[in-house]
Amino acid sequence: MDGPIPIRDYSVSRALVPRLGGERRAAADDEFDFCRSSVRTFRRGEVIAMAGVRIDKFARVQHGLVIASTVLPDGREFIVEIIPKAGIIGELEVLRKQTLSLEYRAATDCELHFFEGRLLRERYASDPDFQEAVLFKALARVSELELRIISNAGSSLQSRLASTLLRLSKVYSKDTPSSQDELIISQHELAATLPASREKVNKCLRRLRESKIIDGAQGRIRILNRKALQDYADSTFSAK
Repeated sequence: MDGPIPIRDYSVSRALVPRLGGERRAAADDEFDFCRSSVRTFRRGEVIAMAGVRIDKFARVQHGLVIASTVLPDGREFIVEIIPKAGIIGELEVLRKQTLSLEYRAATDCELHFFEGRLLRERYASDPDFQEAVLFKALARVSELELRIISNAGSSLQSRLASTLLRLSKVYSKDTPSSQDELIISQHELAATLPASREKVNKCLRRLRESKIIDGAQGRIRILNRKALQDYADSTFSAK
């Protein structure tokens, strides 16, 4: 591998961009249809782009999953989101010509397609429908994160863990629809997603295993009883 981005210039042919109607905003991730600039593959755990780096390319996840994370004031990692297939990385920073605020690394083996930032800015400046689509997608991601934070504030760790496993199963199914009940995620990554200590997360996972709700070995979690897991997610059960 070439190591983490910053991404250097690549030759790129003319963008082939269909116009985007307002009724198609919900599929905004799939509408960043620019002529491909470059393709790179990353192994699980490999850093794709580091926080604090200014780039002039954005990327689309073609296969696999990507973690976007930051560091909390106490030094712990916080995984802000796990970006699925068709998700976009770095588009707002490219538009604003800013440095990346998050670190991106491969949650699974993945393939990313990188595009010239210039093409994005030109399209954004000339196409009002595309502007709306970009804004809609950005606001949807912020809204989803806000709802998670609000929900976490009033929920027990056991409930948060169950909700997170259900939410991540939907994210993972976008890349592998036939394996929607299996998550490839380490205990460290799961704890960083909540966020919570690994010790407390392990205790909650053990309780779910003992209840035959989940199963799995190191780095993998399989949902066995989705209804029971949803009951935990909806409860205010507190794991001591």
